[in-house]
Amino acid sequence: MSTLANQLASAEREEVARAIRLLLASPLLTAASDPAGFGLVRRRHDSLVRWFDYTCGWNLVVESRRGYARLTKIRANPDGSRPALRARAGHAPFDRRRYVLLCVTAAELLSMPMTTIGMLADRVAQATTADHALPTFDPVQRTERRAFVDVLKLLESYDVLRAVDGTTETYVDSEQAKVLYRVDVTLLMRLTAAPVGASRLAVPPDEVPARFEDLLVGLVRERRYGGGPADVTADDPYAETTATTDAQRNLRLRHSVLRRLFDDPVLYRADLAEDELAYVTSLTGRQILRRSVEQAGFVLEERAEGFLLVDPDAIATDVRFPDDSSTARVAALLLLAPLCAAPGGMLPEQLAEAGAELLRRFPGWAKAYQSEDGPARLVDAAVGVLLDVGLAARARSRVVARPAAYRYRLTQTTSPAPKNTPEGDQQ
Repeated sequence: MSTLANQLASAEREEVARAIRLLLASPLLTAASDPAGFGLVRRRHDSLVRWFDYTCGWNLVVESRRGYARLTKIRANPDGSRPALRARAGHAPFDRRRYVLLCVTAAELLSMPMTTIGMLADRVAQATTADHALPTFDPVQRTERRAFVDVLKLLESYDVLRAVDGTTETYVDSEQAKVLYRVDVTLLMRLTAAPVGASRLAVPPDEVPARFEDLLVGLVRERRYGGGPADVTADDPYAETTATTDAQRNLRLRHSVLRRLFDDPVLYRADLAEDELAYVTSLTGRQILRRSVEQAGFVLEERAEGFLLVDPDAIATDVRFPDDSSTARVAALLLLAPLCAAPGGMLPEQLAEAGAELLRRFPGWAKAYQSEDGPARLVDAAVGVLLDVGLAARARSRVVARPAAYRYRLTQTTSPAPKNTPEGDQQ
């Protein structure tokens, strides 16, 4: 019996670890998109809720009947490095217009369990017309319909909208297109991860641009940690107390460090606040960090400069590096060699020359960049990849390699590349 019990316990640990990594990669996991993954999360629901709450302070909700699991990932420092993407070819990031339409559309859908694309477009047009702070949505314009379709496709990918008759893309070509949707209002309400509702931050529209950064901080402020701003007024129903207990302080430090460890490609010591660094180097902090990493099935790489988690099964990330899925990612890997060889960083002119050298070296590769401004565009795309995965940083006018970059740089070519492409270069 003891052997069987050990085997069952080992199987449970492996399943919990796999489910943790699945949810880190897909905070909204649906039965329709990943039946096996959702079944695993549903089966280990209780253990997963406890792990995410203790380790990161994130709330996990599993709706078995509705067929989805929602992990609410909160970051203390929100950024725009993971924008919403358009479903069409190219997967360009959402622009301001699409984000506005997304917010208005979501608000209108809250009272519409069933709707048609035409009815929804009319509601969005009426709402934007009534709000003087928003440009009016005009479905007569093809560009407006295309933006609206991008919003609807995003909501379809979240399983908030489900077309039961017709196809969303047909609306781009014709305002008279007929599409019937079923709306999951409960799931729609769970999409927002901010612990403070935007409606609670009553700010006049004309003041939003000047106070935008402060408003973002206000949206993600968590009252459980105490330590609210010292200038809050007593009649503010959402004000936090200024007193912070030792327990609240330790809870904030644990969550802030481990959130970044499990959510960012690399966690550098230099990027941690003084109290966060003291926590992660303490005996208790190190024990909690290592135990949490082991429970999630990662391999921890610890260096003098920081920490990096490696997923042996490549489950827990939506962005892989190295990766040959795009020209920009291949160029990013190739660019590490000259970047790491320049301790002081590289100027835009030097980066452009490095890009030109890559194009000369592989003339049959990156055909979209074989133009006069091609080297600069190629380098911009490659640098964006390196910034995104934490391997480079901007220092004034230069781009500088960060310590983790030396882990990935190319050291030699072991075989000739077919068709004069860089695919033969090996790490």
